[in-house]
Amino acid sequence: MKKLMFIAVFLFSSIGLMAQEADFGIKGGFNYGATGDLKMENASNDLGNIIEGKEKSGYHIGLFSRFEIVGIFLQPELMYTRLNTEYETFNYKIDKIDAPILLGVNVFGPLNIKAGPSFQYILNNELEDTQLKIGDVEKDITVGYQLGAGLNLGRLGFDVRYEGAFTDNTAFSEEASDNFSIDSRPSQWILSLSYAF
Repeated sequence: MKKLMFIAVFLFSSIGLMAQEADFGIKGGFNYGATGDLKMENASNDLGNIIEGKEKSGYHIGLFSRFEIVGIFLQPELMYTRLNTEYETFNYKIDKIDAPILLGVNVFGPLNIKAGPSFQYILNNELEDTQLKIGDVEKDITVGYQLGAGLNLGRLGFDVRYEGAFTDNTAFSEEASDNFSIDSRPSQWILSLSYAF
C-alpha cells in the first residue's frame, strides 16, 4: 500500500511539473440516479420478485486537481458522494468515496469533454423507513466510469457527467429470513460546480 501511494504521489508530481497549467480546487453539487434491482426471493417462485429502483437526488463534495498540456488534461478528484434509491416501501442509501481519474480535451473555447475510470470505496449502505436490515456490499472497492462535458469560466467550472459501473456489487439481507439482495451499482447523472484556487 505504501508503494502504491508513493507511485501515485510521484506520478502526480511529475505530471504537475510537466504541465503547462495546473489547477487545484473544490467542487460539489447534486447527483440524480439509482442503484440496481432489488430481488426479493420467494419460496413459491424460483424467479423471485424483482423491483427496479427509482431515481432520487443525492449530493457530492470534494477536491480536484487538473494538469493541462497542449489542450489535453488529466483531472483526478477525491469526492464524498451520497446516492439514494427508492424501492416502493423503503429507501436505500449509499455513502462512498469516489476517486475518478479523467482524461479530457478542450474542444471549443471554454468547453471540454472528459472520460475515465472512477474508483469507488463504499463507506456505508443502509435501508431507511423499514425494519429490514442489509449487510455489507460484496466488494468495498469497485471500478466504474464517468463521462461528460464541462465549461470553464475563469476560476469557475460547470460539469455534467454520467456515471456507471463495470462489475456487479451486491448487498444481501442481514437476516437470512428476509432473503433479499440489492444490486448496489450506481447509475447516475452528476451536476457539479467547481472553484479553482
